[in-house]
Amino acid sequence: MIRQPYQYTRTALAEPDWRRLPGWRDVTAAQWRDPQWQRAHSVKNARQLRALAGPLLDDRFYDELAADQAGFATMAMLLPPHVLNTMAPHAPARPGPFTDAFLADPVRRYMLPVRGDRHPRWPSHPLAERDSLHETDMWAVEGLTHRYPTKVLAELTSTCPQYCGQCTRMDLVGTSTPQVTKARLALRPADRQEQMLDYLKRTPSVRDVVVSGGDLANVPWPRLESFLLRLLDLGSVRDVRLASKAVVGLPQHWLQPQVLDGLARVAAVAARRAVSLAVHTHANHVQSVTPLVAEAARALLDAGVRDVRNQGVLMRGVNATPEALLDLCFALQGEANILPYYFYLCDMIPNAEHWRTPLHQAQRLQEAIMGYLPGYATPRIVCDVPHVGKRWVHQAVAYDRERGISYWTKNYRTSVESGDGGTDAPLDRRFPFYDPVDTLPETGRRWWSGPATGSARPELLEPRGAR
Repeated sequence: MIRQPYQYTRTALAEPDWRRLPGWRDVTAAQWRDPQWQRAHSVKNARQLRALAGPLLDDRFYDELAADQAGFATMAMLLPPHVLNTMAPHAPARPGPFTDAFLADPVRRYMLPVRGDRHPRWPSHPLAERDSLHETDMWAVEGLTHRYPTKVLAELTSTCPQYCGQCTRMDLVGTSTPQVTKARLALRPADRQEQMLDYLKRTPSVRDVVVSGGDLANVPWPRLESFLLRLLDLGSVRDVRLASKAVVGLPQHWLQPQVLDGLARVAAVAARRAVSLAVHTHANHVQSVTPLVAEAARALLDAGVRDVRNQGVLMRGVNATPEALLDLCFALQGEANILPYYFYLCDMIPNAEHWRTPLHQAQRLQEAIMGYLPGYATPRIVCDVPHVGKRWVHQAVAYDRERGISYWTKNYRTSVESGDGGTDAPLDRRFPFYDPVDTLPETGRRWWSGPATGSARPELLEPRGAR
């Protein structure tokens, strides 16, 4: 056998034994499969985590958790049992070793961050923004982001069954933290949906609707089904994508008979109209892909959706190696019927520098995973450039490695450029994106430490020598 940089070995999915944790010793399999039990027993604070873990987690962890929540956390704690059960699944059942394994666990690193995870000098990039992609600036109506010429994002809710530390919509999603007073959706859900549907009726150039939030698992199914059926009544809509991390974080929700029956009704209408209906979920590490996740994905496909696809986030300490990405992709594609689709560079939100990867590393990772998976199942690593949109990591038109500034162009206008009088200025401009400062050479770190870093500096808008 030829020795390869990555050696594929088929590995069967396994559900970690939840009874290894003291608080779940008496939990039955029927309870574990019950979505209401999962929601009711989600962990929202350190007190509940202590009751669950008992003596296995020592004060080192709780001290670090408290410091992070007081000084850094942009998302509230909300962890369904299914998510917590994927953390440190093989840790020794002894307080010291268990705490060490829990602190080192890749799923824990982004679902339950602690102070020691954050970068001590650069917790945030100097140009980080709460709404880093400027989605609310592009709202056609409340919650409906019209960013691309033929596609919109419909945010039906601002809550999820679980909260991820690196959430790109940290400005809106979830409850407030000491660091972040969240923005709020003002309209009643029914009124917001009416305005969305009215805009889409008046805008037949939109053919692709991503229905998201928050997480669709938190939208009552009758309300969601009604919205989807009315959406499918619009002849201009040809693609509908349903976004729910809960396929991975709370698969029990998507296994409910009433949800699957309703989804089958929606899928039947989509099929009659030849509309592509898909589900997008979010797994970042192979530990998250369990037999229940595979069962939920299979049930969605059996209900009639065209694809279940994964959109992950590339994060240091979690999945930013070829081995970690390929292990995850083979588990998704080969064992769970979930198509690897995208891995995004982590967005430039506050307190996320320790997760973000520099562009050149992302480019090398894209090259390293080529040739192992089927072409259609090889994920694209993309940079979601503010004011531009998703671009493959090799599409940067210039790259200043010393200062960590890459430059990108666009081929369409968005609503925020409606005041340009129809000129080609947005199409001629180069838009910047920034590497994490701690990954730069010393000269670059010194430059970012200077007194005048900010978007007004011309070198942050155009590459050196471009003027």
